[in-house]
Amino acid sequence: MAEPRLSHVGLCVADAERAQRFYEEGLGFRYARDLEVKGEPGATLLRLPDVNLRAIYLEHEGTVLELLHYPSPGVVRGDSPRPMNRPGLTHLSFQVEDVDATLSRLEDLGGRVLPETRIEPGGGVAAVFLTDPDGTLIELVRQPRG
Repeated sequence: MAEPRLSHVGLCVADAERAQRFYEEGLGFRYARDLEVKGEPGATLLRLPDVNLRAIYLEHEGTVLELLHYPSPGVVRGDSPRPMNRPGLTHLSFQVEDVDATLSRLEDLGGRVLPETRIEPGGGVAAVFLTDPDGTLIELVRQPRG
């Protein structure tokens, strides 16, 4: 039997176009395809009666990000940013060459930098967290090559 492989990572977003722009222009993802789901059998799978969902699939270096926008029943807001010690998916992490330039670009696209998280322990390593426009935690890491 073949080993399972990761298919995609799904993110619920309040504004599909804003989120798509953030991940494409800010982090280099490319549009792959759209999917619309209304009613059954999606309602059963997602546990959302009367669901109306638009899923936008973005790809970057073999990773597929599924942006989930729910015109119906809408979104439910939670803690933002999400506590790192809450069980479940905590964050997305990206390796970048220029932390400051990437932060600036992501802020222009609706991201919110968490400056108190920035570290530079030496050896050219740096890391910092920010949130996407919907509060998803994103870590940017700079590590020297080699």
